[in-house]
Amino acid sequence: MKVTVFGSGYVGLVTGACLADAGNQVVCVDVDEDKIALLNDGGMPIYEPGLDAIVAGSREAGRLSFTTDIAQGVDHGEVLFIAVGTPPDENGSADLKYVLSVAHSIGQHLNGFRVIADKSTVPVGTADLVAAAVTEELVTRGFAADPEERIRLGQPDFTVVSNPEFLKEGAAVADFSRPDRIVIGADNTTSGRRGLELMRYLYAPFTLNRDRTMVMDVRSAELTKYAANAMLATRISFMNELANLAEDLGADIELVRRGIGSDPRIGYSFLYAGTGYGGSCFPKDVSALRRSAAEHGRSLRILEAVEDANTAQKEVLGRKIRGRFGDDLSGLTFAVWGLAFKPNTDDMRDAPSRVLIADLIGRGARVRAFDPVAMEEARRVLALDLDGAHDALTFAGSANEAVEGADALVIVTEWKAFRAPDFSVLATRLTKKAIFDGRNMYEPSAVEEAGLAYFPIGRRQVD
Repeated sequence: MKVTVFGSGYVGLVTGACLADAGNQVVCVDVDEDKIALLNDGGMPIYEPGLDAIVAGSREAGRLSFTTDIAQGVDHGEVLFIAVGTPPDENGSADLKYVLSVAHSIGQHLNGFRVIADKSTVPVGTADLVAAAVTEELVTRGFAADPEERIRLGQPDFTVVSNPEFLKEGAAVADFSRPDRIVIGADNTTSGRRGLELMRYLYAPFTLNRDRTMVMDVRSAELTKYAANAMLATRISFMNELANLAEDLGADIELVRRGIGSDPRIGYSFLYAGTGYGGSCFPKDVSALRRSAAEHGRSLRILEAVEDANTAQKEVLGRKIRGRFGDDLSGLTFAVWGLAFKPNTDDMRDAPSRVLIADLIGRGARVRAFDPVAMEEARRVLALDLDGAHDALTFAGSANEAVEGADALVIVTEWKAFRAPDFSVLATRLTKKAIFDGRNMYEPSAVEEAGLAYFPIGRRQVD
């Protein structure tokens, strides 16, 4: 099939590349000329394992191209994906200006029948707004406002479907290629049914072993995406709250996790205690869902607690460090392993490391930071956080280099490269012989044997 993807960010680029890899002819459109130039030169604007090879292979095969030409994109695709950003507005709601801008552009160039698929995470009712924007442009061009009338007269027509993404950063290629579900929200109209069949055909190569397609009405599909992210965020905050309680009670949150995770009604996913969630999805989507509820006179009290707990959890490492060394950290140097909000990505949006580093430096400490992938992005965002390049922050070339001259080690992101350090070497390099582990990567007894103090989350502390 011929497919156009508007937006070449994280969701759009993964969607376009994976559809091209399956044999479709895909055009990715973006208004960012620098990004399109980078992609056409063989570069990548994001880090996602395996994505660069798929993009390169599909471009070489002639199945994937990048352009800033909106008219070309509308003319090309039978299915037009909208995969642009929906950043949080000042009041916490999702800002739909980019989504609606694409919708207006589609209406200005639409010629024939097209399926417009909302891939961006959007509030319930957005499909109606997209349809209204496209219709407005069609009417301006002299076409009928009523879709049945457009069909009767053979005029350009469309349907808007909701097709939310469920991609995990760091595993997005696998998630798209082997989905656990494909949600399609479509209207029960002539155009809607036609659009649903095209979407089924497009996704057929990804459901050969078992049909994972879930068809529902558009509004239910839109809410499904928000509900999924809100549920996952709730599990994370719940476990972090339990971890903090476990410390007070002398329990081990890892043993508790195994105990409750073995219940098939609960499962093990998203039950790991840590330093709070971050990234581009959970913070934004929880806030947007709360805002949507407020607009209908409802208060989602659970999600309010989820947000409050997450904000507090991002400060947990700082509290542990102050508990060990006091409020004034002047003269101390901390090695920080892990800057991205999670492994296998360079995404620094709402990363817990940003809260920690600002707190440490604000209290007089020096920081030597390292991340296997996110160093370039970390330099950019931390310079903004710290109001310019700060002398107290140094970026190390490796994990070992970061601990050179450090008093203590702080682990914020659970990269595989950090799983099995030589604790005896760390004991010789860390002046204060202390590890603050925000991801519970190590067994307390193993750290203790090396003569190191160990401060995990919700587990036995080694003093």
